[in-house]
Amino acid sequence: MAKIMLVHGLWNRGWSMAAMAKRLRARGHEVFVFSYPTRNDTLDGHADALHEFIFDSRRDATGQRPLHLVGHSMGGLVILTMCARFDDLPPGRVVLLGTPVKGAAVVKRLEKLPGQKFLFGRVKDGLLQGFDKTPPGRETGVISGTRAFGFGQIAGKHGEPGDGSVTVRETALPGITDSLEIEVAHTEMLISSEVVSQVDHFLLHGMFKK
Repeated sequence: MAKIMLVHGLWNRGWSMAAMAKRLRARGHEVFVFSYPTRNDTLDGHADALHEFIFDSRRDATGQRPLHLVGHSMGGLVILTMCARFDDLPPGRVVLLGTPVKGAAVVKRLEKLPGQKFLFGRVKDGLLQGFDKTPPGRETGVISGTRAFGFGQIAGKHGEPGDGSVTVRETALPGITDSLEIEVAHTEMLISSEVVSQVDHFLLHGMFKK
């Protein structure tokens, strides 16, 4: 059994991870879900809140066993930011699900539209920034979707493989342990039994099932 922290993405709250959490618990894992107001703070602010959530003594998310971190979309950026800001985290693996680690092109295409401040709030700059490496000392897996159906299509098609909001290329992070492409759309990842199976396998074995 593993301890797992799930972190959701933009415009969602903890409820969006409910199906994934339920399936992981059914596999015997202890699962925590971090819920946060995505547009109300910067990536640094969200990362600090996640760190505080992990170390809340009432939750007992730390302890003898490793704590694995799984982030969907922007949730993966929050995890990467936290790992870069703190060196006191419990050991564990990381899985990024459709996370735009090279910066979200869809945000760039929409940033000049009326209402974009409402859409992205204080986190917009964080969505545009990129990461150039995985968290030191943490085996990191990346799952990319290839069913192009999602919010990104409204802003114009990418013209390259992706999940409808994030392209496969945008999820590529130097130093990853393993990567996998699954035919799911961006939001579909949250309810996919195949995604859960692959997350489970990576957290236990440090690799995806091929």
